[in-house]
Amino acid sequence: MFVGTFEHTLDEKGRVVLPAAFRHHLASHGFVSQYQRCLGLWTEEGFRSVADRLMQKVREGLASQHALRAFSADATEVRPDSQGRILLPQRLREHAGLDRDVVLIGALDRVEIWDADSWRSVRNEADDQFLAAVDELGI
Repeated sequence: MFVGTFEHTLDEKGRVVLPAAFRHHLASHGFVSQYQRCLGLWTEEGFRSVADRLMQKVREGLASQHALRAFSADATEVRPDSQGRILLPQRLREHAGLDRDVVLIGALDRVEIWDADSWRSVRNEADDQFLAAVDELGI
């Protein structure tokens, strides 16, 4: 399970250091792909689960084949180096608007990698929606 918020900086090659809290889950490898306005980083099991769910939605006619193509065509396997860094391909960095300052957040079943400014905007909205859900659901 991935939790927490970590601010990092991309190096000149487009690498980011994985927070120590995430490294043991992704020690050998993981998969990164586009995800909403950020990048998603999954364990192999987590990536397979998302891919299976998306394929099922395509079969049910609830998602287009193009969605599956976009998810899988842009996905890449990443392997942390000895310093715990992963390389984020240029096309994925462009998709998420990642330039220098990034925020890695734990989103339970995945890590999300956000441009720092974009995350600040999303964070405010997310906080409001969380508080509303707590009130509504009584949790």
